[in-house]
Amino acid sequence: MSEALVINEIYLSLQGESTFAGLPCIFVRLTACNLRCSYCDTAYAFAEGERKSLWEVQAEVKRLAEPFDGAQRAKAEEGRGDDTAAASGHRLPLVELTGGEPLLQKGCLRLMMALCDEGFTVLLETSGAHDIAAVDPRVRRIMDLKCPSSGEVARNRLENLQHLKQIDEIKFVVGTREDYEWARQVIAGHNLGAICPLLFSWVHPLAPAQQDESLKKVPQGQTPISQRELAEKIIADALPVRFQLQMHKVIWPAEQRGV
Repeated sequence: MSEALVINEIYLSLQGESTFAGLPCIFVRLTACNLRCSYCDTAYAFAEGERKSLWEVQAEVKRLAEPFDGAQRAKAEEGRGDDTAAASGHRLPLVELTGGEPLLQKGCLRLMMALCDEGFTVLLETSGAHDIAAVDPRVRRIMDLKCPSSGEVARNRLENLQHLKQIDEIKFVVGTREDYEWARQVIAGHNLGAICPLLFSWVHPLAPAQQDESLKKVPQGQTPISQRELAEKIIADALPVRFQLQMHKVIWPAEQRGV
């Protein structure tokens, strides 16, 4: 593996979102993004990063995973089997590539393939603005469809929908009533509920340290939506979606990195 990636950070925490929420997960955050969503909470990943070989990234992932692997080996030697993996249905910890936008760096495709070959359950968090067809089919793609308040709704690459499988997930980040109505119509218009799990995330207000001048502004005329209103609308409209909180922001300060 001679390719290199520009990496913002690699750390072990709990998966805060998706159908995998709550499970231990190693996050590989790649540098750079070509979108500037109004609610982005990781603007520090736009430019900050260090060049690492794919081998170095793999080595760090394995180092962080070693305590879990050691515990599983110990259980196997005691004849108790792999209880942790059996409970979740996946080898733990999970590994997620996020950003930034991972697909801006083509080396991420090789990295994901190599991590799958190592037996990891690999997740990809992607904006939906880039072609996902070349991603290893073993990877679980968590793809955004950008709602109007993001300021990036025009960047949605709807051609990606044909590549999604049941193991993938579509995420809508909802901050306004207009976002909700847009998402509701897109779900119905493309019958998304029949493709894969659908996630609704509420836009968590940015802490002062997370704000960045380059982020898009919420378009004028939109009406903010509260968490409660969003939850009640989902129930009232019988939407086939999973309402999710960003668990890490409940446990740790919203602006804290490495969690």
